[in-house]
Amino acid sequence: MFDFLHSDYDLLGAFQVTVRLTLCSAAGSLLWGTLLAGMRVGPVPLMRGFATAYVNIVRNTPLTLLVVACSLGLNQTLQITLGGRDFAQIGFRLAVLGLVAYTGTFVCEAVRSGINTVPVGQAEAARALGFGFFQVLVLVVLPQAFRSVVAPLASVLIALTKNTTVAAAISVAEAAALMKEMVENESDALFAVFAVFAFGFVVLTLPVGLLLGWVGRRVAVKR
Repeated sequence: MFDFLHSDYDLLGAFQVTVRLTLCSAAGSLLWGTLLAGMRVGPVPLMRGFATAYVNIVRNTPLTLLVVACSLGLNQTLQITLGGRDFAQIGFRLAVLGLVAYTGTFVCEAVRSGINTVPVGQAEAARALGFGFFQVLVLVVLPQAFRSVVAPLASVLIALTKNTTVAAAISVAEAAALMKEMVENESDALFAVFAVFAFGFVVLTLPVGLLLGWVGRRVAVKR
């Protein structure tokens, strides 16, 4: 039933690409989402308007459409390669860009909800000491906000891991792309193929959820 595992399929390599996609996109999404959250609570109306419009538009746009638009619009139309030297590298970086643009909106909303849990008096006290907006945000508000949103960010990370399968739409050789190839070639073992990839994603996401859930309980701010 699982004889296809002894074939030439690079199952481990495909999941390595999935892990790299997840890690690169998670890092970019955390930075971009935090920046968006800062703009949404900032004092400049233009920045608040941009961040609000961006989050509402991109969050409600299908991820597949964003990733394909990055490939067709940026690469094939504008010839933007993001520093990639070959097709595989360019596709990987464009997929990361699409995932960051999409996932950053969910990170933004999670961080913004954490910011709202910080008592206003703390920010006012910091401003009374002469801190500017950026100093108040980075030194006082964000450290407490992140402690409050570890669990929501874990959910975003798990969703991001599963969303990396969309990268197969632009021929990035991650797990979903290999599963598609195996389904076409191993039609007599479809259940086994699905079971192997389902098990692989459980192995990737379950420990992350358990670990970050434990971290969230350990660092939660008691109010």
